[in-house]
Amino acid sequence: MPGPWKDARGVIVTTTPTIEGQPIREYLGIVTGEVIVGANLFRDLFANIRDIVGGRSGSYERILADARNQAIEELQAEAATRGGNAVVGIDLDYEVIGDTGSMLMVSASGTAVKV
Repeated sequence: MPGPWKDARGVIVTTTPTIEGQPIREYLGIVTGEVIVGANLFRDLFANIRDIVGGRSGSYERILADARNQAIEELQAEAATRGGNAVVGIDLDYEVIGDTGSMLMVSASGTAVKV
C-alpha cells in the first residue's frame, strides 16, 4: 500500500521517518505492538504438502497478514493513548518461536508523534 495509512482513530502509520507536508510537532516515544500466534497442526501439514509441490501456502499467508495487522493496530492504539496521531519509522519483525517452531511472533515498533 503506497504512502501512510490510518486506523479508525485516525492514527497515521508509515515506515518513513517523516510524513510529507505534515511537520512533526512533538515526539512521544517508542511504541510497540506484538502478536504471537500458534500454528495449527493440520494446517501445517497441508501447507508443507503445498510447499513441496510448489504452490503457495494461503493458510500461512492469511495468518501472517492477520498477525501483522493486529501488531500495527496495537501500535496505533498505544500511540493514541499517548496522545499521538501518527507513528513514523515503523519496523516490522517476524520470528518463529517455541521449542518446535510452532509459534509465530510479529512485532511492530515505531515512534509515536503529533503532526
